[in-house]
Amino acid sequence: PQYFGNNVRMNKGINTNIDEILHRGTTPIDADTFKDMSEQKDILVIDTRSKEIYAEEGTVPGAWYIGVDGSFAPWVGALVKDINQKIIFIAEGGREHEVVTRFSRVGYDNTLGYLRGGMHAWKAAGHEIDQIGSISAIQFANKLKEGSMEAPLDVRKETEYLSEHVVGVDNFPLDTIHQNFAEINPNKEYFLHCASGYRSLIAASIFQANGVKKVTDVRGGFNDIKDSGVELTEYVCPTTLL
Repeated sequence: PQYFGNNVRMNKGINTNIDEILHRGTTPIDADTFKDMSEQKDILVIDTRSKEIYAEEGTVPGAWYIGVDGSFAPWVGALVKDINQKIIFIAEGGREHEVVTRFSRVGYDNTLGYLRGGMHAWKAAGHEIDQIGSISAIQFANKLKEGSMEAPLDVRKETEYLSEHVVGVDNFPLDTIHQNFAEINPNKEYFLHCASGYRSLIAASIFQANGVKKVTDVRGGFNDIKDSGVELTEYVCPTTLL
């Protein structure tokens, strides 16, 4: 991840004072200003709320989803390529300080503030929302059997995929999403799953932010898909793949 090289600078004490980082990072930004900032090419919007709230309420167009209750630090580090990236964020009320602290712990000190009033304020201001559709594992299995699914993708790590996966579903690992995004056709309809539903939502949000309009998340991921009656490859112990 990008943040490891930053540890040296942090240990030398030349990083920005944590109080300054928290003060700036917890600046409340009204919906109209947040919209203007979100449209600037050098600012990244990250939605840190729970995957359930994120899926239900939708998000700011162009935002990436990286939920603070999941594997937040590793995925911020793996996906946000510039350690100095300007970040504005959406958080559950009362968790703004925690989010800024979590960003800062892995070296991302350039948080500029959060959406005051959350998505309720955003919608009240009349701004558009992006929302990712979702289906259950059973619905996924049915569509697969019917042959009515255009582009299903498994976004787990390659070793997880090789260990066991759904027959006919290609691997497109989240950790190499930026390097391989040229392979994605923005006109296709994608159905994404991981193991449990956290990584697939991150991937779906990045697909959507990059202009893929038809992207659907499979709730419960491979853990639920395994029990849905779809054809799986023969299980291989992951340790034999190392």
